[in-house]
Amino acid sequence: MKHFSEYAVIDVDTHITEPPDLWTSRIASKWHDLVPHIERIKGRDFWVINGKRGLPPGAVSMAGFNGRPPNEFPATFEEIDASTYDANARLTYMNEQGIFAQVIYPNVGGFGSQNFLKMQDSDLKQACVRAYNDFLIEWASTSPDRLLAVCALPFWDVAESVVEVMRCSELGHRSVLFPSQPQDFGQPDLSSSHWDPIWECAQSLNLPISFHIGGQAALGVKEGEFSPRGGSMGRKAKFARYSALAFIGNSLGISELICGGVCHRFPTLKFVSVESGVGWIPSLLEALDWQWHNAGVVSEHPEYELLPSEYFRRQIFACFWFEKEVLARAAELYPDNLMYETDFPHPTSMSPGPATIAVRPSDYAQQALTDLSDEVIGKLLHDTAARVYRVT
Repeated sequence: MKHFSEYAVIDVDTHITEPPDLWTSRIASKWHDLVPHIERIKGRDFWVINGKRGLPPGAVSMAGFNGRPPNEFPATFEEIDASTYDANARLTYMNEQGIFAQVIYPNVGGFGSQNFLKMQDSDLKQACVRAYNDFLIEWASTSPDRLLAVCALPFWDVAESVVEVMRCSELGHRSVLFPSQPQDFGQPDLSSSHWDPIWECAQSLNLPISFHIGGQAALGVKEGEFSPRGGSMGRKAKFARYSALAFIGNSLGISELICGGVCHRFPTLKFVSVESGVGWIPSLLEALDWQWHNAGVVSEHPEYELLPSEYFRRQIFACFWFEKEVLARAAELYPDNLMYETDFPHPTSMSPGPATIAVRPSDYAQQALTDLSDEVIGKLLHDTAARVYRVT
């Protein structure tokens, strides 16, 4: 294979460590006790939303930190590496790693924007979403062809979501974040026609819909808990189990998009399964195809013109960042649907410090992609992502 540096690599899943004043600097002071803000509690920084303690910023900002998740992470914002929150430092890091562009996801609002639901006032929730989207596009303006913004949505309000999609498209956002299991937050199922105005708007603007893992109730497990209480499972084992099982939430979403007719109704709309791995994709699609025939789905839905695997090939994409043994098979079957990510700077990413097993992106590519053709490698590292996110 050609060297990693010879590709204009697009990293399709990274995160921004939001600055402490993101919301307090943009929203009226009367709301400052309710909007996301940092408080230092017993020597550690925490995000506080609606008066309730939430995510420690250091727990999702482990790039360069010499510790292992989930117990060890930067205690305060000052200890966090600048590349997680400073755009120029991020670009320097990307240059060092041989990465041309990164797609940027949030932390504080949740991986499906669900954390904004903790606030009761509807106007305040929408203001927090808009404030984040405005901040991110300003942050990415340092190099808009390399820092690719994904907009959050007030998904609990379809009409406002359509307005926000249109607004963010004009600002320069490249994708739309959406929870893969909105029913977990008291909303209609993902396959419901309730969401069609959002899909129609995004399709008309050529904006892909991104389903990041964690955009659901994580199989009944609370964020930060990793596993139901009780039993002999330690916290690190719970973290490992939780991180792997999060993929299942996105498999539920993919199957709903296909079997619920969303792909059929919106044939040019692209959907991306983010941070969910790809090795399980062939197994899921082979099972769906078999059951499609076995149950005679077309007798119930004669309008469905394709098999599940064909709908997937046409408009669904998935991302990989650590897989080796199963990647080759997935790439052989779906070479045009897989994209590379690093999950920077999260604890499961390629970016943490020497205490973890993380490797440099170029070293991983040399290990995992060697047996693939240069054409397929080019698709995985650049071509497909450039098409999905309109990178020229």
